[in-house]
Amino acid sequence: MTQHRKRNKSLGLAELIAIALGGMVGGGIFTILGVSVSMIGNLTPIAITIGGLIATLAAYSYVKLGLYYRDEGATYSFYKRTYPRSNFSASAIGWFIIFGYISTLALYAYTFSSYVISSTNFSDNDWIRKAIAVGVIGLFALINIWSVNGMGKLEDLMVYTKLIVLTVISVILMQHGTTDFGVFMDNMAMDAGNSSIFSILIVASLTFVAYEGFQLVINAVNEMKTPEKNIPRAIYSAIALAILIYVVIALGALFAIPTEEIIKNKEYALAAGAGNVLGSIGTTLVILGAVLATSSAINGTIFGSSRQMSVIAKDGYFPKWLSIRRNNSPRNAIIGMAVMASALILIGGLELILEFGSITFLLVSLLMAIANYRIRDKTKSSKFLTILSIIGLGTGTLLILYYEFTTKWEQMIVIIFLYLILGVGAWIFSKKKLKLA
Repeated sequence: MTQHRKRNKSLGLAELIAIALGGMVGGGIFTILGVSVSMIGNLTPIAITIGGLIATLAAYSYVKLGLYYRDEGATYSFYKRTYPRSNFSASAIGWFIIFGYISTLALYAYTFSSYVISSTNFSDNDWIRKAIAVGVIGLFALINIWSVNGMGKLEDLMVYTKLIVLTVISVILMQHGTTDFGVFMDNMAMDAGNSSIFSILIVASLTFVAYEGFQLVINAVNEMKTPEKNIPRAIYSAIALAILIYVVIALGALFAIPTEEIIKNKEYALAAGAGNVLGSIGTTLVILGAVLATSSAINGTIFGSSRQMSVIAKDGYFPKWLSIRRNNSPRNAIIGMAVMASALILIGGLELILEFGSITFLLVSLLMAIANYRIRDKTKSSKFLTILSIIGLGTGTLLILYYEFTTKWEQMIVIIFLYLILGVGAWIFSKKKLKLA
């Protein structure tokens, strides 16, 4: 096992749950809500729950590998250390996972700025939206450079406040919406007759993107107290809370907002519905919840992914300057993540990049389950649960690829091209490392 030098263990269970929830509840649920309702209507809460169970299967292998390796490189390090003979494989998974994080970071910031200006005269000004998005990434990059403890406390405040705001709004919508429980159940029965199990499972697989982020907890292994207890507690607690808040949000929207509006407005549907029921106060509260959601997601993603990038760079698969640390803070990696995410925002095409990130995280989670199966005796993993994880994640991967190819095949061609570009970059750095070895 790797021995780590003494470090300041400043992150407790509350901060770690906040980091995981911050990475998960970041605005993705609002977009997925519209897609889900358009496909399976009132069965959406069921699909969201199944998606959470798929995420729990993925988390099982992450927890076991995280406790065994105790490495802040997380996904990359787990794969590299389980399959130590392939430089290219290690480099490729490092490149894919980091650019997956960069894409989600860019989307969170763009969504943040969209909500901030949604009620102003600048709501249609794309350059102001992009400027605010770049600014908020810069702000949270500075916070992460400044203090790990300060980052953790701020994450606590943002995450738990947003959960309260979104839950309260959703419960009020359920109580004051135009649909009562009896009508909702009738609609659900009708949708069950019109939707196949296949459609529900496709939506559940698409929902997986709303749960990515729990693995960010492992990136903080060197800053956390008692990792053997806090890693599983934080990850499983965060997923359970995410399932709960997503189901409540979905129910609030379905009770108060006509399905046509949810499909049309997507991420703004909850704000519109709250405005119809509660007026401007409702809209303001939803905007506040969305801003907090995206803020905490930006904060948590910068924190976790920068540590992973630093580890990959130290191994020679990214430029070496990205591995440099000061007071154990991966400042150069934080700056690198912020700059590349900002570049994506300025270039545009964030929906395409997000789809790339969604497929990447599902594929990578499948690879982690396979790696855990290979060393299941060392990680003390259940053979049954590990195989179940592989089957569940494998099925989810096939379903999301099927959905993308049948509904957005042009976008999938571009995503494949992106994979080829990243693959070339990974190959070049793996060859450089081989020459230096």
